[in-house]
Amino acid sequence: MNLNPSFLGIALRSLLAIDLWLSKKLGVCAGESSAWGSVRPLMKLLEISGHGIPWLLGTVYCLLRSDSWAGREVLMNLLFALLLDLLLVAVIKGLVRRRRPAHNQMDMFFTLSVDKYSFPSGHATRAALVSRFILNHLVLAIPLRVLVVLWAFVLGLSRVMLGRHNVTDVAFGFFLGYMQYSIVDYCWLSPHNVPVLFVLWNQQ
Repeated sequence: MNLNPSFLGIALRSLLAIDLWLSKKLGVCAGESSAWGSVRPLMKLLEISGHGIPWLLGTVYCLLRSDSWAGREVLMNLLFALLLDLLLVAVIKGLVRRRRPAHNQMDMFFTLSVDKYSFPSGHATRAALVSRFILNHLVLAIPLRVLVVLWAFVLGLSRVMLGRHNVTDVAFGFFLGYMQYSIVDYCWLSPHNVPVLFVLWNQQ
């Protein structure tokens, strides 16, 4: 069945309009004068929890401090996952070049030139990637596993509430982050397949 190009164009424009309308409705923390403006500082704190720099620095620090081979292997792959995430998100943002919502205030914790673009949400990709990584490689009690999933979901929702992203930016970000973990799992780094990455500890 071939769709009429004009019909397809109308459908896409309608979906885009719905996305923009819903995103604006949900942007209740986009400014101090917004409906939930008083919650904005809390949302910005949550924003930092999903930022790439703290995750990268924390992972490198833990990697240098780790004294077990199993821990080093997991942390090395987490670092690989975070770097892959930054690269893929930057490439897609540079290709799509979708502007952030008009009601967004550019007062993020730290920005790069590519951060002026909206699609996909880097925080959402990181949330999905990191949460799936943690759930697969850390032994956690059920309440903690629920908290990890809840953190990822609320972090993604906060991107729309702050006016940083549209709903589709976050939805695709979750999908991309989920798939990124599959890539990391397939290309898992270990002392057996990439010994050069672990040679530093062999010399200790």
